[in-house]
Amino acid sequence: MKTKHGRNWVLRVTVLVLCCVLAAVGAPDDGAVLQDFLKGVANGASLGWTGTDFCAGWTGVVCSGGNVVQLRLREAGLGGTVTSTLNQMTDLTYLELNGNSFTGAMPSLAGMANLQNIFLHQNNFTSIPGDFFRGLTNVVNLYIDRNLGLNGTAGWTIPEDITASTKLTNLSVASTNLNSLPEYLGTMASLRVLLAAYNNIPSIPASFAGSNIEVLQVNNQAGMKGTMAPCGAMPALRVLWLQVNQLTGPIPDGLAASTGLSDLRLNDNRLLGQIPLDLAKLPLTTVFLKNNFLSGQLPSFPVVPTFDDVDFCSTDGTQCSVEVAALIQFLKGVGYPQSISEAWTGANPCGWIGIGCSGTSVVSISLASSGLTGTISPYLANITTLKSILLNNNTLTGSVPNQLTTLPDLVTLDIRNNNISGEIPKFRPGVTFQSSGNPFLGTVLPPTSPSPGTPGATPNTPGGASSSSSSSTSVGVIVGAIVGALALVTVVALLAFCFFRRKKKKKYSALIQGQNTVVHPRGDSGSDPELGKTLAEYRANDGTRTNYSGPSDMQVGEGDSLGTSYEILRDVTEGFAEKNVLGKGGFGVVYKGTFPDGTMVAVKRMEAAVMSNKGLKEFQSEISVLSKVRHRNLVELKGYCAHRNERLLVYEYMAQGTLAQHLFEYQAMGVRPLEWTRRLSIALDVARGLEYLHGLAHKSFIHRDLKPSNILLDDKYAAKVSDFGLVKLAPENNFSVETRLAGTFGYLAPEYAVTGRVTTKADVFSFGVVLMEMMTGRRALDETEAEENMHLVTWFRRTNTSPETFARCIDPTITMTEETLKSLNVVSDLALQCTAREPYQRPDMGHAVNILKPLIEQWKPAKFVGEGSEEIDLQLTLPEALKQWQDLENDSFCGVDDSRASIPQKPLDFGTAVDGR
Repeated sequence: MKTKHGRNWVLRVTVLVLCCVLAAVGAPDDGAVLQDFLKGVANGASLGWTGTDFCAGWTGVVCSGGNVVQLRLREAGLGGTVTSTLNQMTDLTYLELNGNSFTGAMPSLAGMANLQNIFLHQNNFTSIPGDFFRGLTNVVNLYIDRNLGLNGTAGWTIPEDITASTKLTNLSVASTNLNSLPEYLGTMASLRVLLAAYNNIPSIPASFAGSNIEVLQVNNQAGMKGTMAPCGAMPALRVLWLQVNQLTGPIPDGLAASTGLSDLRLNDNRLLGQIPLDLAKLPLTTVFLKNNFLSGQLPSFPVVPTFDDVDFCSTDGTQCSVEVAALIQFLKGVGYPQSISEAWTGANPCGWIGIGCSGTSVVSISLASSGLTGTISPYLANITTLKSILLNNNTLTGSVPNQLTTLPDLVTLDIRNNNISGEIPKFRPGVTFQSSGNPFLGTVLPPTSPSPGTPGATPNTPGGASSSSSSSTSVGVIVGAIVGALALVTVVALLAFCFFRRKKKKKYSALIQGQNTVVHPRGDSGSDPELGKTLAEYRANDGTRTNYSGPSDMQVGEGDSLGTSYEILRDVTEGFAEKNVLGKGGFGVVYKGTFPDGTMVAVKRMEAAVMSNKGLKEFQSEISVLSKVRHRNLVELKGYCAHRNERLLVYEYMAQGTLAQHLFEYQAMGVRPLEWTRRLSIALDVARGLEYLHGLAHKSFIHRDLKPSNILLDDKYAAKVSDFGLVKLAPENNFSVETRLAGTFGYLAPEYAVTGRVTTKADVFSFGVVLMEMMTGRRALDETEAEENMHLVTWFRRTNTSPETFARCIDPTITMTEETLKSLNVVSDLALQCTAREPYQRPDMGHAVNILKPLIEQWKPAKFVGEGSEEIDLQLTLPEALKQWQDLENDSFCGVDDSRASIPQKPLDFGTAVDGR
């Protein structure tokens, strides 16, 4: 008989065995998962995963307690697909697969509760599993941005599963075809960084107001509209990027409460009205405001913002005129109606829609039937010369400000057919006050919103005021009508006079007022329909995300206006004088032009003799491409002019000319050769420009003619890629496109030169050749050399076989140090990769950026101007991003945009477009 003690012993053993069996069944088989992963990788042999002990030296695999806790294969050159069993590695805390070429579905991470860092960005994943975010309760950093394979899908939104990730701090979903930002993101207390640029987000969620988000990048959306009101209640903001959208309304006053805001980019929207003056109190180091409809006084920012100064009544911190200040407050009271606010800019209100002047004095406001809402601002009482205020047939609410009774010259106030309430003011005799159609006038209603404010200095109330209401005698009505009619006639006459005056003043401002002013004749569009398109139409037809919100395109006929537009370009180039020639090419001459205010541009003039069909296509291509893409490392198109048989392109002016001049003609120029660090910086600028063209713009473009003569340098030697006449739209899915052979021998990729089929890898080859030219000081094709040494790539590969021969390859003007030699070796390896014979062996431009960027950081000073301010780099891990962020917090220089932002630092930093063919 078994004792009680014996039975207990048997029971304990049974339970123990059962637990061991269950544990064995449920234990993760990380080795099997890694083998599945290896099977899906197209070139898995490069990992060198051999043997069965994956914890013993397998590349990128880190173990703890026999289980995989980290899988780190960043930029390993991998392709293929990622196994769906990846989420069975339940001990994984760090997953890093970014910077490869994985395709297919992203791996589901459902249930991986231990994961803290997820980096899947910069691949070609084509879908995101529905349960991807489920159970990620400990994730801190989640980066899935720049998976361009998602662009061919119907788009996606972030599921509510993400709200269980209560530790999520950094979320990057840029360039993933994201359709919206859900409201529940704004309720996640841990979220600090949200990077969502280049998507299809329609608006900023209201829930973001009051959130803890510190970095918000939702720039360059396809169709983002609405207002930026939620951003006015985000006190933790440090970085706010909303550029290149279609946002309307004013900049919210509450934005000034974001006391840590240092980087504000609002350019290329349709924002209106006065910029909150308190923004000047913030520690801003970057302010982009260009291409909006902002008006009033420009705050005294601690840095110089990029803006069109013709929009503001004051840019030096002084007060605007009383009239302008009062009218801006009136706009604020009526909710900044878009059409009126867009027209009410500048320092002179005479000529504004609905404003009549006598001399320089504002005498009338005529905005009947203008769709006005909101309230009538008492600030109008500060315009003491007002005689007529016509606001009838709108939907205004609130009361009639009693301050208006003090206007000494007021004759007519018409508020008929609105929703105005409150007490009826008592105007002096002789004032016609028309108020019928306001059923609540005379009734004090409960307040629904705060008053828009009172004037800064309320006018003194004249004595003896009395009322004159709509119950006046018929004689009074008739007299009032006559006076009103005379006032209207006066207004029309004054408006015509002011318009004429204003038109004459704008003779020279037409090309420099906006970023992309377009001048072309109506008469030419019949024979050449492409030239009949404005830049805005090019963008609309191509579905581009780049938003055009500059001045209206100038459409001029065959009369005096056309002569004037052509005359502008002729005058600023001094009659296309030979002394102003910047460069000559196969399809025209580039001239330096100087406007009377000192603004400089580069004008490419293509005459009838060279405007063959080929030249015409290049002219059209350059307009089309440069109107779609905007980046600080791409030359900026200011405008174009079609005049009879001539075609003229106007670019920003680049003071230091071309890279080719500094590499090969510096002695003739009388300048010092470029030091190696400067060449490195230029190479990084060019790589970023090409990276943007290839994959970060709305569409992918192939330049096809990259060479030093098409790389321009500004006064600080920052580089921009130019000459887009040969650009082709890149095919989808990395397939090549067949096209006519174009470009320059010495820079042509072998497959392109032989077959005429081209991909973005052709530009990579050309970039590699440029790198070799920068290292050696030799031209890509040097006919003065022996035949076997004529071609730079062949010579460089043959000569660069040992450290000794490598030294003989280097430009003797480069001062050689230990650090210089190290970076030269890195760049040499990159150049050889870029010029590999087979396209698939060449890296993409993102890889080139990643290789060059650390070389710059080794030597750049704290306030280096040539490098961009990348407060949150999409490729950095959290510790790296935090360190860079902290460094930038202590750095007072004004940063400029990188490939995710697309506006040059200087609005008038113009560049030559020298056609080097």
